[in-house]
Amino acid sequence: MTAIVTVRVQPEDFDTAAEIAALSHGRTDIGAVVSFSGLCRGNDHDTPISALVLEHYPGMAEAEIMRHAEEAMARWPLQGLTVIHRFGRITPGENIVLVVTASSHRRAAFEAAEFLMDYLKTNAPFWKREETADGGSWVEAKSHDDAAAARWTS
Repeated sequence: MTAIVTVRVQPEDFDTAAEIAALSHGRTDIGAVVSFSGLCRGNDHDTPISALVLEHYPGMAEAEIMRHAEEAMARWPLQGLTVIHRFGRITPGENIVLVVTASSHRRAAFEAAEFLMDYLKTNAPFWKREETADGGSWVEAKSHDDAAAARWTS
């Protein structure tokens, strides 16, 4: 069967179960599906957050995510994957990102999902601003996220 690769950057929310079903429905060659859902937290280090505002470079964001999706397909024996990243104003408890990977075996699905999330967290062309009672601030990259992503290039 043909591998399915879906990449979407959108303001709308998504249904995780529906996305998993769309990727795996009727596929008897899939033995493992791994999903990661990233949600907007209501605080950051004890500072209440009213929302995250995510901005992106239209066209470039999709192309860069697709490039990494294709790399995951080349590195691991996957039957398919889905990456959805939202942009716009997102309030606590709402979905931000979804990565779903499907493979015959769990190890490839887990590793590919980690690879994609490490990329999305560190290098995807998104800019994140936290809205707080004090106004807000841009979110800086975190060294532990950079270290996690670095393991895929060594």
